[in-house]
Amino acid sequence: MKIDRLPRDDKTNGWSGILAEREPASALDEDVRADWVVIGAGYAGLAAARRLAENRPDETVVLVEAGQVGENASGRNSGFAIDLPHNVGSSLEELEGSHRFMGLARAAIAYLEEQVNTSGIKCNWAQRGKYHTAVSPRGTSDVLEPFAKELEALGEPFTWIDRAGVAEQLGTAHFNAAVYTPGCILMNPAALTRGLADSQPQNVTLFENSPVTEIDYRNGVHVTTPAGSVRAPKMILTVNGFADAFGFHTRHLMNLAAHASLTRRLTEEERKAYGVAEPWGMTPANAFAGITMRYTDDHRILIRQGFDYAPGQRTTEARRQAVARQHKVLFDARFPVLPNVGIEHTWTGFICLSRNGAPGFGQLASNIWSAVCQNAVGVTKGTIGGLLAADMATGRDNPLIADMESLGTPDSLPPRPFLDIGVRSRFLWETWSNRHEA
Repeated sequence: MKIDRLPRDDKTNGWSGILAEREPASALDEDVRADWVVIGAGYAGLAAARRLAENRPDETVVLVEAGQVGENASGRNSGFAIDLPHNVGSSLEELEGSHRFMGLARAAIAYLEEQVNTSGIKCNWAQRGKYHTAVSPRGTSDVLEPFAKELEALGEPFTWIDRAGVAEQLGTAHFNAAVYTPGCILMNPAALTRGLADSQPQNVTLFENSPVTEIDYRNGVHVTTPAGSVRAPKMILTVNGFADAFGFHTRHLMNLAAHASLTRRLTEEERKAYGVAEPWGMTPANAFAGITMRYTDDHRILIRQGFDYAPGQRTTEARRQAVARQHKVLFDARFPVLPNVGIEHTWTGFICLSRNGAPGFGQLASNIWSAVCQNAVGVTKGTIGGLLAADMATGRDNPLIADMESLGTPDSLPPRPFLDIGVRSRFLWETWSNRHEA
């Protein structure tokens, strides 16, 4: 079958823009054979390839990436490895589900931390924790207070921070309150994905700038790229929102565009005026109306705000410029003591969601497995999904596979244009009804 929709990543990603240039792996330019082929070198694909190589050290693994590692969606997120669900229910069933979520997320974090330490990956990996913030008293009572009670029920440590405390710790008076939890990891996601790619085991061969243009599932898997091909008896698919282009999870996945910006570095004088010494990360009580922010190790401020429905996984330069202007307005409103700090990078990454929040995980055919649809928690869900798909494919006993399967499978979606109308209407409603959290 022809693959008629390909990634089109640009060079605007700020996380990679602040790093030194990296020499990508060679493009696939010959016909090769392997024991395994993994398509997509994001968090899921990088974890799957590494785990396959660990589980089957005498077998060969080919990892195919359409663009360059670090420029794909995995390198464009906000750089949070989140260990907790943002909002959980209070029933025993929901609390049990939260324990499973935390077990999966923390296994992913431990696995990534092992690779960071073992391979010396320089990505500013640090356990900084996370502030979950509310702008309004309503957001505080509706979201933060129930969240705090549920953390108590889960036996999880947290700190309640009032308005004055948030202003002191984040350097902005914009927020009414926050719940701080200590387990979240912050990092540069482009640097992390680069490092994971460049430290793959010897029996993994990575090909970059090699989009799959055709795939044949007869007699194993035959993957064709513009200048070469791979034949392998088994495959793990880790292309996230492009899975339907490969004939799987059709009408089960939704694609959104998420926009982010990084400021230039603060000068020493600006840092003194700002008055916050340590890096931090915060997430909003409502993701549609609020903004995600970080203060980075190199003294920049990240703003991620704004979602677009993007079924074709495309955006425009005009949209990016409009986002950059809007992010500057949001920055100025939150940090009036930094009036002359400009936006240096603005970029877009694509998020894959399912209607019911379930991942596209598991066995698709006798010789094909998938780890796609991370529902906007790509660092941890992508990593553990890829790792467990490899364990499942190689028959390695891992009790976390059952926890992953307990998350369910993506619900089917209505056909377009009904889906388009419904998603856009939901966006408008969420943004308007939660405008108190803007």
